Amino acid sequence: MGLRFTVLASGSTGNATVVSSDAATVLIDAGLSGKKIEELMKEREVSGAELDAIFVTHEHSDHIKGLGALARKYELPIYANEKTWGAMAKHVGELPDAQRRVLPTGGVMELFDLRIESYAISHDAVEPVGYCFRSDGRKLTLATDLGYVSDKVMEQLLQSDVLVLESNHDVDMLRMGRYPWNIKRRILGDTGHLSNEAAGEALCRLLAEGRTRRVYLAHLSQEHNLMDLAKLTVNTVLEDNGLFYQKNEFELCETYYDRPTPWDLVKA
Repeated sequence: MGLRFTVLASGSTGNATVVSSDAATVLIDAGLSGKKIEELMKEREVSGAELDAIFVTHEHSDHIKGLGALARKYELPIYANEKTWGAMAKHVGELPDAQRRVLPTGGVMELFDLRIESYAISHDAVEPVGYCFRSDGRKLTLATDLGYVSDKVMEQLLQSDVLVLESNHDVDMLRMGRYPWNIKRRILGDTGHLSNEAAGEALCRLLAEGRTRRVYLAHLSQEHNLMDLAKLTVNTVLEDNGLFYQKNEFELCETYYDRPTPWDLVKA
């Protein structure tokens, strides 16, 4: 069947994604309760018993809420870098040493026929990462919870067949919203979250230089964004830069905070 994935949930209330190859199935982040993640997986006909491992991007609660419960129930190894383990250990609870695995930032590992690559991102966590997944000559990249797309991050995004990219907020909605200014400043900063406009700007280079033709807009704020607005803004930025695509050439896809996306087979 090849490399495929489903974003179980994406947003400030919780994040989790399942990536599967012919021989491996992994969960990236577990930011909802263990019970809720199991319910969402069931909607996509996946059982926790089918998982081979959990990979963690960073220690914020919307990424690790159900981590300990799922790992204990299904005796799953958890992969994270050393600093992230230090920051999340007390929230995960007791685990056998065999389930605590370290994948350094920038590290690469093979899990059956699935290659997992970790890369550094900019966010207000101790050592946050994104992940690239490769199998059968295809590449899927997850890039959320990042304040900006650096040149080094762009190197990871290039040549992704499919990309899950943060499009967290509309800048004007955020500025006029109810959050206190110190929170707004954090979100808008280089260690905060990617805006719709910034997502569009990143895609301009990605589409001009790479082979990506399908992008999922992810981690949208329920307070300061709308999916239709995010897609409109990103498309406007692309068109302002002379990038016009038909649906069969390039497609912006949706993620949801409360339900999983359909299974998507990663292909050129």
